[in-house]
Amino acid sequence: MANKEVFGRDHGLRRADGVSHEGGAAYRRSDAQALAQLAATGCLNQTFYLGAEEQLEELLMLAGEAEPEFLAQTAIWCRREGYMKDTPAVLAAVLSIREPALFRQVFGRVVDNGKMLRNFVQVMRSGAVGRTSLGTAPKSMVQSWLNTASDKALLAASVGQDPNLADVIRMVHPKAEDERRNAFFAWLIGRPCDVELLPQSVQDWLAMKAGVKGRPVPDVPFQMLASLPLTTRHWIKIAERGGWQMVRMNLNTFQRHGVFENRKMVARIAAKLRDADEIARARVFPYQLLAAWKHADPALPVEIREALQDAMEIAVGNVPKLPGVVAVCPDVSGSMSWATTGARLGATSKVRCIDVAGLMAAAVLRKNRQAYVLPFEQDVVDIRLNPRDTVVTNAEALASIGGGGTACSAPLARLNAMRARVDTVILVSDNESWADRRSGWGRGTAMMKEWETLKRRNKGAKLICIDITPNVTVQAYERRDVLNVGGFSDRVFDLIAAFANDRLDPDHWVGEIEKVRL
Repeated sequence: MANKEVFGRDHGLRRADGVSHEGGAAYRRSDAQALAQLAATGCLNQTFYLGAEEQLEELLMLAGEAEPEFLAQTAIWCRREGYMKDTPAVLAAVLSIREPALFRQVFGRVVDNGKMLRNFVQVMRSGAVGRTSLGTAPKSMVQSWLNTASDKALLAASVGQDPNLADVIRMVHPKAEDERRNAFFAWLIGRPCDVELLPQSVQDWLAMKAGVKGRPVPDVPFQMLASLPLTTRHWIKIAERGGWQMVRMNLNTFQRHGVFENRKMVARIAAKLRDADEIARARVFPYQLLAAWKHADPALPVEIREALQDAMEIAVGNVPKLPGVVAVCPDVSGSMSWATTGARLGATSKVRCIDVAGLMAAAVLRKNRQAYVLPFEQDVVDIRLNPRDTVVTNAEALASIGGGGTACSAPLARLNAMRARVDTVILVSDNESWADRRSGWGRGTAMMKEWETLKRRNKGAKLICIDITPNVTVQAYERRDVLNVGGFSDRVFDLIAAFANDRLDPDHWVGEIEKVRL
């Protein structure tokens, strides 16, 4: 009998030409696809498989080889659509050296707040992109940002270190035509100035810090209030005035300072948390709500905890109702227990990759209630979920079953064993498949072999692979029926819907980035 390893039905598969970090067979991505993946998922911190320096080295190599226009488009896309912070700053820094004129067009769309300004300056002066000074174009753009930012934006930018805003001001020496702004610059760097020329919020802060009574709670960043002698009444004012993200991040602080002893404040904060317009303006990641839920003090009022769950339902409201039968497959293997944004001393997130995978799966099930849910590690882990339960409840159930090796082919093998009819398969993973490593003369990955088998039974089926970690390889290569997408913003759900409904080409992601107008 002929050797099936040589003459098997998967002979037409593309040969796996790459290796995952775990040593499993994989497919290499094109440079453009790899740059998009790293830009949308790169946390530049230690991950389970990849160190911060390795991520940066890979990102800089790809950025250095990319066409300047695509580099600019990627920087804008991963900031505006992916809500990333570090990688767009790195890409803008590379562009400032390669194409200063194009960099000037991009700067304001990437550096859109004080945090991003400090990130960009830190990247430039670190020497990581080849220089330790800003250079003419970057210095000019930083000066322009400082001169044109609102008082509120400039004050917000003053919170944070490495570098702090005073360092940035001393570095670029901005000169404003407005004497008030120049007085503000002087105060920010600790030089004498006419206090009467400072913004009213700063004057109020200085007065309260000096112990002057009867002054209103200053309208300054939350972090600046920590050193002030505040009463419960002051904390109530702070909570009333806070933006959505600030309130979400400080629920436990408000609890400690007695804000929720006021029943009207409980109702107001709950209403803010579940306000759809506020959620949209704050560009909320569903996983941020999961983080708030996981960190919430059990003593918080029931109304506040319920409001967080309501906010989650709103945040995943654009999860599509997909046509036909759906299978959603979250990776629950051991490597998925790593923090979503990587490990960093003193700042490691408690939200893990497995939490995000579980959250995405639960969100899909919420809108596609007949979906197969097939969590997997080396094999599929059997679990029964109630689609009527909240997204938070089902996400926590999925995240509680983690451990073991990774076989991305496992859920497809299960569907094939069931001879299931399916139209869309969504797999959420770190793509580090190794437990299904193929040997001998096998042409492709085990996942592609199983997908080919499924396709013979379901000719119109689509496979969507969501990779939530910084990778340059995939387990299933792009075809008309296979989509690879990186990241975990709610923007991913739009792309899932478009591909499932034949509105996107397989190489959609690069295509989406190339739509960015410069």
